[in-house]
Amino acid sequence: MKQESWRSVTPQYSQYDGILKRFNELDLVRFIDIQPRLKQSIDTFSRVNGYTRALIINSIDNAFYRHLVKEAIKQHTQNDCVHVTESLTAESLLGSYSCDDNGQVTTLHKGLLDRADGGFLVIPVNLILANPASWQALKTVLLGQPISPLNANPRKVATLVPSQTYDVKVVIVGDRHQISDLEYLDDELYSGLAMYTEIENEIAFGEESCAKLLGFIRWILSTYQLPTLTFGALHRLLVAGARYTEDQDYMPIEILWYLALFQESLLSSSGNVLDENDISNAVNNKYHREAYLPERALADITDGQVIIETQGECVGQVNGLTVIDVPGHPMSYGEPARISCVIHFGDGDISDVERKAELGGNLHAKGMMIMQAFVSSALQLEEPLPYSASVVFEQSYSEVDGDSATLAELCTFVSALSEIPINQQIAVTGAVDQFGRVQAVGGLNEKIEGFYHVCKHQGLTGEQGVILPKSNLKHLALNQDVVDSIKQDQFHIWSVSTVDEAIPLIMGKPFRGDDEESVINKIAQRIENFEKHEHPQGIVERFKNWFR
Repeated sequence: MKQESWRSVTPQYSQYDGILKRFNELDLVRFIDIQPRLKQSIDTFSRVNGYTRALIINSIDNAFYRHLVKEAIKQHTQNDCVHVTESLTAESLLGSYSCDDNGQVTTLHKGLLDRADGGFLVIPVNLILANPASWQALKTVLLGQPISPLNANPRKVATLVPSQTYDVKVVIVGDRHQISDLEYLDDELYSGLAMYTEIENEIAFGEESCAKLLGFIRWILSTYQLPTLTFGALHRLLVAGARYTEDQDYMPIEILWYLALFQESLLSSSGNVLDENDISNAVNNKYHREAYLPERALADITDGQVIIETQGECVGQVNGLTVIDVPGHPMSYGEPARISCVIHFGDGDISDVERKAELGGNLHAKGMMIMQAFVSSALQLEEPLPYSASVVFEQSYSEVDGDSATLAELCTFVSALSEIPINQQIAVTGAVDQFGRVQAVGGLNEKIEGFYHVCKHQGLTGEQGVILPKSNLKHLALNQDVVDSIKQDQFHIWSVSTVDEAIPLIMGKPFRGDDEESVINKIAQRIENFEKHEHPQGIVERFKNWFR
């Protein structure tokens, strides 16, 4: 177990200061150059012959990224015959013709295939899904077969229908769900007809890639005519990037994300450069615009409508941490949840109230079963537990899913069994495996900040904080107010690797061992007392009585 310093809870990039100070001297790195998979795929696709004439690209689905694909193809193949379409019908694809009463073709309107002949045609997946007939026409072309334009006036039939083959390669761009639908439309998509690649949204950040990422940011600033960044602004940008990717070792390479941040930063800048305050203002303004729901949820807690205790001790009750996603709302936010457990005489069954009320998802149910298996193994019972338990998320009125509350639920269960109270100043998050190892979960920044704001409004005691998996430390990029509180020892972060490390922090007792005060021993004593109370004669006398 380890109490983390403030440096552990926010990204530290001082080792890159040398490169950051040379930012304005770095070579520009184009979009195609920071996308190695896309670059290699375009190179192979442009040179390969045969029937592999379609390239499927998994990408953010909008015209901006399709234009980037178009420019990438032009730059890498030196072929200017690259066309992008944002509308698609059979007529616009194949073209059309009209004929006179004698069946002679009088007019011939070229389609997309004619304009892209000898080059590339970039099409959104959604257009093909909305016009499935166009896919059959495209497939005919890709297989090297002749195809005819459409007759604009079917009442006049041509004596000789014009048809031709096309030397065109089709690039189909869309997100993963859309591509999945296209695979359903044609399950032979990758059987020699199409190649697949992806536009990556993140880049691993380290010594080798730092200059490449900074060169890419320089390219964005240059291409879209934006001011350069100061040294402080670059540090602030890297922290914002780590927060966006939820990983200190990865940075976003989504151009639109950078443009949105830079263009809002311009509103408070001098116009010559963007500094640290400009980036921070843009980040804070975005949060303020989107923060109505989390602030309203916080008000419900501080008003006492939702009960969350951040002081004192309680048996069988713990502060878990959740992340709320509301449809139509762009921001996820964290909110503490009171998880409780009560014990009564029974057959050892642990009742998951959320599951029984059909408010618990499959992943939550899986986490509960894993937790039960670990506790049963740790107790080393020779007979079924003589107690039954009921575990519930209090004041929860929507579906609960995921296994991130497993550690918190385990704490409530063993607290209720041992009758050892839990410190309500500490919140818990983490998944648990059957061997008691604490595993990483998602949404750590939002979870910690949600609990911190509740503690702050109810009164910081200097002893409050969050227990989280050690493997999650690399995902932290906490807001400055939380970091400042950790610096001042007003709020704390503890990282743990096992249940044995977490229990002493939140219950003040070791989980197991020879110590009579350990949680396991307290549970064993309670079970033994129950046996003596329920069966005072002992097992031998009971057997004798049964056979009399």
